[in-house]
Amino acid sequence: MTNFAGAFTAMVTPFKPDGSVDFEGLRQNVEFQISNGISGLVPLGTTGESPTVGDDERAEIIKTVVETANNSVPVIVGTGTNSTRTTIEHTRQAKELGADAALIVNPYYNKPTQEGLFRHFRAVATKVDIPIIVYNIKGRTAVNVETSTMARFRGIKNIVGVKEASGDLKQMKDVIATMGPDFDVLSGDDNMTLDLMKAGGKGVISVISNLLPRQVSDMCSHALNGNWAEAEKINKYLAPMFKAAFIETNPIPIKTAMSLVGMPSGPLRLPMCELMPESLESLKQSMKAMGVLK
Repeated sequence: MTNFAGAFTAMVTPFKPDGSVDFEGLRQNVEFQISNGISGLVPLGTTGESPTVGDDERAEIIKTVVETANNSVPVIVGTGTNSTRTTIEHTRQAKELGADAALIVNPYYNKPTQEGLFRHFRAVATKVDIPIIVYNIKGRTAVNVETSTMARFRGIKNIVGVKEASGDLKQMKDVIATMGPDFDVLSGDDNMTLDLMKAGGKGVISVISNLLPRQVSDMCSHALNGNWAEAEKINKYLAPMFKAAFIETNPIPIKTAMSLVGMPSGPLRLPMCELMPESLESLKQSMKAMGVLK
């Protein structure tokens, strides 16, 4: 599968009270997503708390999502690290376990140059024959994948798209214009999804669709079909959650929201911690206003 369009869920990793992975809860979440029309699943990204997931857990999470999805929707596994060697290993593992694609974040902390970024992604794409979606999120990595660097990926056949979370709509539009219609540009920010799609983007890798997959999926479907009035209606409905889901660092609010409605999510792993009381109250009010929480 190399055509990625629509709403993809950046899945949370549910944990049990003792901090271990809740694999049954993960299966339930996958089934919930698929039954509500989501276009694809993205485990082990930022929202999935990938930095605090162990190697054995990583393999089991991939197996669980792939087996539960059972080829009904593509599974795009987060495999990126700030080590090219480790990223290759994670990406190879994801392919061997049945992933349809890999989402690879630009290396963080060590702050590579644009040339270093290009060589990093080229190395992974050369070593592992799997569709790759670049994940550009300067706010977490301190390095932006410039449009000129993206343009160099055009010669690498299995780099097929980008999750754009730069927060810069002009850059997103430049990437779309530079890369052409066969390159899948997906929003990495829920609140920018519709603006990006109006500019030619293909959809979103969404946080809030953990809670509201049907609505996010329908919004993207309407947008892809040119039904902008219907897409705008859903976007307006979702607006309070665009804010509430990021009132503190992702995935703290979305896991809290899921817990409030009885969905598998569980606690967070340190250094992530529970929502502060004032933020919790604000989240509850937003959910009540939307009719999500009674």
